[in-house]
Amino acid sequence: METKRKTRIGKVVGDKMSKTVIVAVDTPRRHPLYKKTIRRIVKYYAHDEEKKSKVGDTVKIEETRPLSKLKRWRVVEIITKGEVAEIKPEEITN
Repeated sequence: METKRKTRIGKVVGDKMSKTVIVAVDTPRRHPLYKKTIRRIVKYYAHDEEKKSKVGDTVKIEETRPLSKLKRWRVVEIITKGEVAEIKPEEITN
């Protein structure tokens, strides 16, 4: 019997490590008493074998076996490419 793995959709917030990206998943929930929407942001360390995803991309991640101390997810697909403005230090004026 095949088990269904958990999947999440989030935004890549870090890609400085080799073959690893940090994905922030935003889950809005209603407070049970006050009925206000509360945003809960959880960061997952996900395995990205080809290093295709960059900061700002929206990706789909899937649960997998433990790959390291913190990595338990892997990138399945890149849903949308993010727009990140590259600014050189010379372009910044005081």
